[in-house]
Order: sequence, then structure tokens, then C-alpha cells
Amino acid sequence: MFIPIPTAARRGLALAALAIFGVAGSAQAQTTNWPTKPIRVVVGFAPGGSTDVMARILSQTLSESLGQPVIIDNKPGASGNIAASEVVRAAPDGHTFLIAPTSVETANPSLFKSNILPSRDLTPVASVGRTQMYLVAKPQMAAKDVRDLVALAKAKPGSLSYASAGSGTPPHLACELFKQATATSITHIPYRGAAPALQDVLSGQADFVCDPGIAFPHVRTGKVKLLGIVSTKRSPFFPDIPTVSEQGFPGANLDIWFGMWAPNGISPEIVARMNRELSKALAQPAVKSRYADLGAEPIAMDTAEFRRLLVNEIAQLSALIKEQNISVD
Repeated sequence: MFIPIPTAARRGLALAALAIFGVAGSAQAQTTNWPTKPIRVVVGFAPGGSTDVMARILSQTLSESLGQPVIIDNKPGASGNIAASEVVRAAPDGHTFLIAPTSVETANPSLFKSNILPSRDLTPVASVGRTQMYLVAKPQMAAKDVRDLVALAKAKPGSLSYASAGSGTPPHLACELFKQATATSITHIPYRGAAPALQDVLSGQADFVCDPGIAFPHVRTGKVKLLGIVSTKRSPFFPDIPTVSEQGFPGANLDIWFGMWAPNGISPEIVARMNRELSKALAQPAVKSRYADLGAEPIAMDTAEFRRLLVNEIAQLSALIKEQNISVD
């Protein structure tokens, strides 16, 4: 049976429909025209480090492909938490992103007391690359490989030391995975960055370090010893050096992945577009060459694959931090 709708009600429904379609049209136009102004990429580490250099390499290519300047904004401090907080508070309009090591999301929540939880408060966009960890020993170290190093550590528990880039950093966590996998007792010496940690290994003040790639020149000139790769696979830069797992100690596997995040509420279409643009950028020979200078690999992932990586790394690192009682004192 037909029930007539009063004129006032019809007018109200028409206005509501116009409002809905108007909002949808506005959102679609915003996505279609994106970006409409310069894009800010927040980096939680000082200029010159691996994260900053990767971001700057990509910013040049993205500026060309997106037709807007891509500006790097360094906000160092608290192992990347300050930068993450900055992006959480940003408008989700596709003009503010975070580039950081994945440890900002996967390890920091277990290390820091913070109201920011990246897995809840940020939207993953894409991976932007990876560096592997290299177990590098002082030049006078008697060990020729990982087995020798483990034998030395077990002969005198606590007598060996390893340097790290600081408590809670990926190099620290990689060495703790090594200790866990080898059931050894080794003293941790934290430094303010990977460079000073490596310097004390070069001088013999510390026995070894889990290095993110800055030791390459010293490995090639014989100033330090590369004993193994703390990864699931061999390094493309040193293919003859076996992994720690290959040398009999499975479980010591931690790569430093780098990724991009956006504020929650961002349009899925913008996320998909940025993911595509990053994939194209990472495939460029010039970008691959500049990454190689960092000891890094430009590995692209779609958003779903990147999310799976984060979930797996959260499980690995939260368990390690709890079991090894790691803190950021």
C-alpha cells in the first residue's frame, strides 16, 4: 500500500541525501586531487642516520612523481616516539607521514610507558627497505667465526662485552637475540649511537657489536672481523659469510626494517597511491645504488604484507624484551 510522505519530510530527506553525496563527492575529490600541498615526512632521528638518509633519497623521487615537494622534518628523541606522536596528532589528509624503523611500532611499546601505541594509533602504508645486522668483532679477537666466539663466551661467562647503539635499539635487541640463541652471558655496553659503539670495537674497548652496516669499510680493509650475519639469510654484500643460524645457533635473526605510516583516518585510496609510488621509487636503479651505499636493500611490500611483518616482529620482540628483562635505563 502506498503511504504518502509529507512535503516537509520529503524536503528533509532530499537535503540529507544531498549532504551525504556532497560529503562523498568532497572526499572523492580530495583523494583524486591529492596531494594538494607539500607533503611532510617526519623522521624520528637526527640528520645523517640511516632512517634520515633513506627518507631523503625517497623524498626526491616522490616529489617528482607526486608533483609536490616532499619535505623531511627531523624530530629526534625517545627512539622515534616523539616523531610518532607528532604524526598521530596530524590531520589525516595525506600530507603528513612518518618514516621510521619498524621497531618504533614493534619494540617501543614494550620498552616505553607511553599513551601512543603505533599499532593502534597509526596506519601502516608500506615498507621502504631493510638493513641486516652484522656480528662484527674487534681486530684482535681470537675467534674466527661465531662458534669460536660462543666457545670463548662460555669458557668465561661475563668476560666478553658487546657494544650497542643504545638500550632498546635494534642493534641492542639483535645482540640480545644472539645471547638468547647461544645461551651465553655477555656484558652489554650501551652507547649514544651506532658510530661510537663501532668506534670502541675498532679500538678494542668492546669485543663485538651487532652492526647495522656502517662497519662495511672497516670489514673490507680488515680493521674488524665479520663473524656472521644476524639474519635469516646471507647478506648480498658479503655472500660468503654464513648467518649465525647456519653456524649452529638458530633464532638469532633480526633485520632492521624501515617503513612509512600515516595518521589514522587517512583515505585508503591515498594509502594505496602512496604504496604504489613508493614501490616505483624503490625499483629505480639510482635509488638501489644509493641504498647500497648505506648497506641497505630497497624492498617494497604491499600494505597487507607490511602489516604481517609488523605483527610477526611484535610477537618476536615483545617476547625477547620480557624474557631478557630489557629496559631503557
